[in-house]
Amino acid sequence: MNRFIEGQFDAVVIGAGHAGCEAALALARTGFNTAMLTLNLDSIAFMACNPSIGGTAKGQIVREIDALGGEMGINADRALLQIRMLNRGKGTAVQSLRGQEDKNVYHTIMKKTLENTKNLKILQGEAVEILTDEKGEKVTGVLTAFGGVLECKAVVVATGVYLNGSVIAGEWKQNSGPSGFQAANNGLTENLIKLGFNVRRFKTGTPARVDARTIDFDKLEVQEGEKDVYPFSLLTERVPEKQRPCYLTYTNEKTHEIIRANLHRSPLYGGLIKGTGPRYCPSIEDKVVRFADKERHQLFLEPEGADTNEIYVQGMSTSLPHDVQKAMYRTVKGLEHCEIMRYAYAIEYDCIDSLDLYPTLEYKRIEGLYTAGQINGTSGYEEAAAQGLIAGLNASLKMRGEEPFILGRDDGYIGVLIDDLVTKGTNEPYRMMTSRAEYRILLRQDNADFRLTEKAKRTGLVDDERYARYLERKTEYESALKLMDVIIKPKDAKELLEKYGYQSANSGLTRADMVRRAIPLAEIKEVFGGFEGVSKEVLDMVETDAKYEGYLQKGLDQIEKAKKLEEKVLPEDIDYTSISGLRLEARQKLDKIRPHSLGQAGRISGVSPADIAVLMVYLKK
Repeated sequence: MNRFIEGQFDAVVIGAGHAGCEAALALARTGFNTAMLTLNLDSIAFMACNPSIGGTAKGQIVREIDALGGEMGINADRALLQIRMLNRGKGTAVQSLRGQEDKNVYHTIMKKTLENTKNLKILQGEAVEILTDEKGEKVTGVLTAFGGVLECKAVVVATGVYLNGSVIAGEWKQNSGPSGFQAANNGLTENLIKLGFNVRRFKTGTPARVDARTIDFDKLEVQEGEKDVYPFSLLTERVPEKQRPCYLTYTNEKTHEIIRANLHRSPLYGGLIKGTGPRYCPSIEDKVVRFADKERHQLFLEPEGADTNEIYVQGMSTSLPHDVQKAMYRTVKGLEHCEIMRYAYAIEYDCIDSLDLYPTLEYKRIEGLYTAGQINGTSGYEEAAAQGLIAGLNASLKMRGEEPFILGRDDGYIGVLIDDLVTKGTNEPYRMMTSRAEYRILLRQDNADFRLTEKAKRTGLVDDERYARYLERKTEYESALKLMDVIIKPKDAKELLEKYGYQSANSGLTRADMVRRAIPLAEIKEVFGGFEGVSKEVLDMVETDAKYEGYLQKGLDQIEKAKKLEEKVLPEDIDYTSISGLRLEARQKLDKIRPHSLGQAGRISGVSPADIAVLMVYLKK
């Protein structure tokens, strides 16, 4: 095959899923001539699985992406069919936005945004080789299946589930990406192995899409959206007034009987599927086997778009044969006469060991080579987009000769996600959950811009409009905080205190004192006035900060202690194998991962507090 110069670029992004889109935008918007290579232009920002953005812990990630100057939140707001706040009955720290999206609109808007971004070229084609210099130490370009060479100084690999993709349902298996899209089967995996990556096989799956005209919605529980929540992006004024409903139903014993009777035909149990699947998003056959005591499993029926009859059956992912799928779906209340438009399937794909990456998501062995998204072993659109933004931004900063942009575990969920990947690694598709974040009470989605926008300003990704909105909100918040500390006389507070079961105060109380007594700020505002022009979102923030003041301070104290270890940087050329006193396992793990600080070293599985003490002594020497 004859090679030819396709073009000369600063950076090339391989893949146009949620990771690839954010990486390409981060590079192009910070001034670098960027090419985005995708197998099919129609798969740009394609929602291969659920037609939604956000969810538990994922809503926090989307708000963080937005605070850093990313696109996902803006795009999700524009394509909304419905939005809700999850975990309303729990504490603010674990409440998360979830938006039902029109998947075609989401794709169309993101594609249009990319096409009209300065410095960005979109090219349909398959990457088959990442080119390096003679020593194999630096990226020099990307070779396509057509023989085109895209010369560059940085590459972000964001192949999603397309890398050696195989779609499986029952006894049927086909080399393919999701929804019939072409897979990347022409040598990129072999090239990654040649470059030194440790490649493994993961698996995910998706449920059937059924025809809305064949569903008896009258039998189902309606789940409406919410109009009094804030949107994903700070640049969006409000959520839509008109929203589409979702519906709730359940599997039953008849469903489970059909599944159990056909387990021998399941590729998951028959050995046809080799890849490791997601623990926290199991198939329906996996649920029936693992949770045999459960009489039913909850299902959500979600519209795929405003211009289609396709309904996504959330919670009923499967790789069983089509005839079994048809029978089991029709046992579900409301779906007795359903017609399947797209059958469910499992998909296997290649990914890499994320322990081979720096916290910038750059590959340790080759300068200028970054990976992001499902190739790093994660699952989820939001996790992918976050990695794409961080990889693209760090590639941009490196080409500018500037300091890398690394978020700590105390900075955001994105910091937790990447630290987990590069410090602990993952042996199954990684999904972000609130329980993974030890400082989650500080990492709420309502304060994402306060935590991150100022940090990101130096990178050039936060534009003037976003920064002005952040400053406006910060001023609004600080004004509201001052009002929270204004003292109210005992005689004026008497009636409200008694209403909530408190005796009259002997001395004046502030609004914050009353909030700590579980008196709603909305009622305090109604009785004593103030907060004119302050948005509901900011009011909710100051109320939360007052309510959890003690816990927040405790979290900040923990962060300060942890930072002392994070500030103790470990030399890049340190020879862990020669440090006496370190246990053998610790030497091996430290030598493989090569942590950048004592803090990161302490989070590595197999490195004990005693090993950290040895390292501290070594550093003093």
